[in-house]
Amino acid sequence: MKIEIKHETKNFDSFRANKVKSLFNPEHGNWEHVADLPIENNDWKIGLIVGPSGSGKTSIGNRIFGRIHDLYADWDSDKAIVDCIAPEKTLNEVTAALSAVGLGDVPAWLRPFNVLSNGEKFRAGLARLVVERPDKVVVDEFTSVIDRQIAKVGAAAFAKSWKRGSGQVILLSCHYDIIEWLQPDWIYDTAEARFSRDCLRQRPQLELQIYQVSGSVFRHFKPHYYLDLPLPVAGMYYVGIIDGEPVCHLAVSPLFTAKAYRATRLVVMPEWQGIGVGTKFLNAICQYHLDGYGRGGYKYHTFFHTSHPQLCGALRHSRKWIQTGARLYGDNKARSAKSLKKSHLKNGIKNRCSTGYGGHFRAVQAFKYIGENSNEN
Repeated sequence: MKIEIKHETKNFDSFRANKVKSLFNPEHGNWEHVADLPIENNDWKIGLIVGPSGSGKTSIGNRIFGRIHDLYADWDSDKAIVDCIAPEKTLNEVTAALSAVGLGDVPAWLRPFNVLSNGEKFRAGLARLVVERPDKVVVDEFTSVIDRQIAKVGAAAFAKSWKRGSGQVILLSCHYDIIEWLQPDWIYDTAEARFSRDCLRQRPQLELQIYQVSGSVFRHFKPHYYLDLPLPVAGMYYVGIIDGEPVCHLAVSPLFTAKAYRATRLVVMPEWQGIGVGTKFLNAICQYHLDGYGRGGYKYHTFFHTSHPQLCGALRHSRKWIQTGARLYGDNKARSAKSLKKSHLKNGIKNRCSTGYGGHFRAVQAFKYIGENSNEN
């Protein structure tokens, strides 16, 4: 595919225009570019056109598939983003896409698009694109308006998700730092007018360092945690650090009556979601306890409960975990009320209890960490 771009402009005859011509000797403001893109076959899924601003990326993208997709357009500010993305699809498909591109921050799903941060808007747009999955699409300004750390991790998360299905996407970007994270099938560099298919590079290795910390550290992660519960009794707290930046958090409390531990408060900071950091961190802490380094020094398994659909799916398909329960509703409300009333009467308190806890929808699933080489089934 050979694309010839020629932008012609009027030869202006104003004083300032003529002075610019005399100072810098240009004859006109015309611009030309010829791009040779051998992409007619369908053996690719992700292409990247990269180069500085004004080098013709948008013009070339328009010529290839005829339309530029806008990640930020057509969002209803009166609805939560979870309701705006593919209303005809199932909730699980939508939340799966949000998590796959790194927007696994549950409270963000309930906000309208216009109040999201730039990084959240970018990932929400990618999630909608993944769910809609057009056959051929061009995305302009890919990662241009977001923090570079979010850009790199977001590019990796999007590529991982997009390559699972069908469709061809061409991304236009002025940033070269996403190439090794995106792993595109081909690259066209507008600055050098060079096309390359040999563009696979080693994705940067991330070193996750884990530290035990005090429970007070959780306040930095709390805004991204979707439950509001008191801190666990006798809990031990861990934080994962990458390049000096706090990335993830987990608390583990003893459950010695069941000869086990219980992990809770797993939080991955938004800019690091979508590349598997959270599950690796969770596995490492659970293995640490299984090896006998937790409170009490017992070599006990760790239980973990979550209602996050994508995390449930990841643990369910992992050989290191077995599912032990899936409760759709809370405890029996009538039994709870009877128990509370009995306790009050025992303590001389009358007419203080008219209801109980439970009966609500609670799609919580339980998992048990068994380790890499466990013989348990």
